[in-house]
Amino acid sequence: MRRTIVARQGGLPFDTHAMVPDFLLDHRCKSYPLAATPCDASAIGARGWNLLADDLPYPLAVIRRSALDHNIAWMQAYARTKGVALAPHGKTSMSPELFALQLAAGAWGLSFATVFQLAVGVEAGVRRAIIANQVVCDADFDGLAALLDRHEGLRVWFLVDSTAQLALIEDWAARRGRSRRFDTLLEVGIPGQRTGCRTLEQTMALARAMAASPAVRLGGIECYEGGVANCNSEHDAREVTALVRRMTEAVRACDAERLFAEESVLVTAGGSAVFDLVVPLLRVQGLSRPVQGVLRSGCYVTHDHGNYRRFLKLVEQREGLHDSLLPALEVWAMVQSVPEPGLALLTCGRRDISYDLEMPMPVRHAPRGERGTPRPAPGGWTIGALNDQHAYLRFDPAGPVPAVGDRVALGLSHPCTTFDKWRWLALVEDDGAVSGAISTRF
Repeated sequence: MRRTIVARQGGLPFDTHAMVPDFLLDHRCKSYPLAATPCDASAIGARGWNLLADDLPYPLAVIRRSALDHNIAWMQAYARTKGVALAPHGKTSMSPELFALQLAAGAWGLSFATVFQLAVGVEAGVRRAIIANQVVCDADFDGLAALLDRHEGLRVWFLVDSTAQLALIEDWAARRGRSRRFDTLLEVGIPGQRTGCRTLEQTMALARAMAASPAVRLGGIECYEGGVANCNSEHDAREVTALVRRMTEAVRACDAERLFAEESVLVTAGGSAVFDLVVPLLRVQGLSRPVQGVLRSGCYVTHDHGNYRRFLKLVEQREGLHDSLLPALEVWAMVQSVPEPGLALLTCGRRDISYDLEMPMPVRHAPRGERGTPRPAPGGWTIGALNDQHAYLRFDPAGPVPAVGDRVALGLSHPCTTFDKWRWLALVEDDGAVSGAISTRF
C-alpha cells in the first residue's frame, strides 16, 4: 500500500505525485508486539493500542504527534517571518514520512550529509537538496550523477572546500566522460573546527578555480556555525556573527568578480542551536543578483529535553518569544528491578536512546496500571549510567520510590542519535493512543 502526500501549499520543491511507501510492522521490528499479527504502518491506529495500557513492549521510542505538528509549523513560520528559506537537515530523523511532512509544510528543500541520505530524500519526493558536506568518492559521484540523470528537475548542491577536492571531481568527470557540471557551494570554515576554507585568500583562490572548472558550477557560499556555540549568549552572538560575516564578505568578493554561475546566489548556514543569530546575516544586500538565504536546522523537528532545550531558552530571550519548540521524542521504559534503596533498573539502554551529549533524563512517570495523562517524573530522579540494555535510575529513598512494573519516559539530549537506534517509531496522542508510525532509513 502507498500513501499520497498531499501538498498544502503550491509551488513546493517536491514531487506532489510522489508516494511515500507504506511499510510493514511485524516481529522483526523492535518493540512491535510479538503476539500481534503484522500491520501496515498506516493501519496501526486502528489497533486501538495505548502506550499506557502496555499494549507494546518496552523500551518504546515515541513521538508525541501534537508536539511534532507544532514544531514543523513553528519553524516554517519562523523562517518565513525572517525572510529566509528552510531546508531541514534530513540526517536528524532519516524518516521519509517526516521529510514529506516538512516539505508539505513549505520547506524550500532538504539538507543531507551523504549521497545515500540524499537518495532517501529523493524517494520521498525532494527535488531541491543541499549535501552539507564534501563529496570525494568516485562511487558517490557516480551515485549523484545517476540520481540527477533519473530525476528530471532535481537540483543538488554539495560543498567544496579545497582545490584538492576540486581536482578529484575534475578527475572523475574526465575518466567518466561526463560533461554535466555538478552544482556546488564553497564552504567557509573556522580554524580548529570542522571543514571549510580558513581565510579569505583561500576562499577566493578556490572560488576562482571553481568558476573556471569544467566539472562544477559555483552556486553560493556555505558555513556551519554550530561548532562555536557554547550556550552563552554574549559569546555565541560574537562568534557566530563573526563567522557569518566572514561568509558574507566572501559572497560580496565572489559577486564582485562575477564568479557565481547562477542568476541568484545561495547563502546558507545551519544548525538547531543558534539559528536566530544566523538568519539576519543570510539576507545579503547590495549584490549584482538576488540572494536566496537558506537555513538548515534539523533537530527542531522533535527538539529535545537537554542540549537544544538549553540553547532554545537563550533564543527565546534574545527574540522575546513566548511560544517556541516542544520536546516531542521520548523513550518509554519499564522498571524491571529495584535491587537496593536508591537504585532502580529500567529496560532501556545504549541501544535505545541518545547518550553522546549527556545521560537521558526521567521526564514522566506512570505507575503500574495507571492510565490517562502521565505525571511528571519526581525532580530528584536521575539516570546515572547506561548499559547496553539497562538504565540506572537513581532516586532518594526518602522521596517517591519507583516500583517494579512502573513506566518511566526518558527525555534525551540530541535526537539524532536516538532516531538511528530505531527502524520505526510510534506516533502517540496526548492521551497515549498510538495513532501512527514513521520509519527510519539509516
